[in-house]
Amino acid sequence: MVDCESTKIFSGTSNPKLAERISRVLGIPLGRINISRFKSGEVYCHYEESIRNCDVFLVQSFSHPINENFVELLVMIDAAKRASARTVNVIVPYYGYARQERKSKPREPISAKMVADVLTTAGARRVITVDLHAPAIQGFFNIPVDHLTALDMIVDYLKQQNIQNPVVVSPDAGRASTAERLASYMNAPFAIMIKKRPAHNESVITHLIGDVEGQTPIIIEDLIDTGSTIVNVVEGLKERGANDAYVCATHGLFSENAIQKLDRPDVKEIIVTDTIAQPENLSPKFKILSLDHLLADAIRIIVQGGSISTLFKSGGV
Repeated sequence: MVDCESTKIFSGTSNPKLAERISRVLGIPLGRINISRFKSGEVYCHYEESIRNCDVFLVQSFSHPINENFVELLVMIDAAKRASARTVNVIVPYYGYARQERKSKPREPISAKMVADVLTTAGARRVITVDLHAPAIQGFFNIPVDHLTALDMIVDYLKQQNIQNPVVVSPDAGRASTAERLASYMNAPFAIMIKKRPAHNESVITHLIGDVEGQTPIIIEDLIDTGSTIVNVVEGLKERGANDAYVCATHGLFSENAIQKLDRPDVKEIIVTDTIAQPENLSPKFKILSLDHLLADAIRIIVQGGSISTLFKSGGV
């Protein structure tokens, strides 16, 4: 058991239900914190219990509105540091700005690195995150990063569905290694879609490597934003004779009208995790898997000692 006197979990406003579930699994109460806004929009934070000499875990996803949630976490970190917390550990289930991890043209920022620098400067001493868009982002930090994955959980769920003639599909070359791992776990073939991006949040499928005719696609992504890429992939697969598709992603951003866009007859199910809080009235076609036990186990290992790699079938990501 985790000592509730020396380990404290607090939630930002981005995903309080996930924080509550993590606390429940660990058997410790969620910490009392007051987060509000001044009339000018400035963030105010006050811990309503002592955290002196405690290992503090702050749960905050960089979901919409991402900049509000990012600054809110910085203020929480600073307040915890000034309240003499022993360690300040940030649980960022969805690490925003991760798609800006390199320069693809001159005079662009590397925003994922900037976010890492700011979190560290504010006082974070450890980051726990899930399925980074680019695993190399771990190297942007000079503090420990525990990079968890939801892949095992997604595999377990898919196996329960008894999918006939599955084929795992990567929407682009960047997801190929993940698709290959999923295909291995599912004992299924895999295919890769080749796409180009004419602009942000736009994609055009140009080629398909692999056979999908008469098979049931399992499309695997790290995140779903506007849903346009997924729709293009599904339509491309149907044109090539595939059955209705399952869509899997760790992070369901669902920007703009993505939820309505994905709720279509040729998509059997959309499977995401609760790294980002979702509306209560989602269509039954959307399946939300909770990461509460995975994150709770990670906290337990960090506090008590052990290896994070024991949490994964593959030994980590």
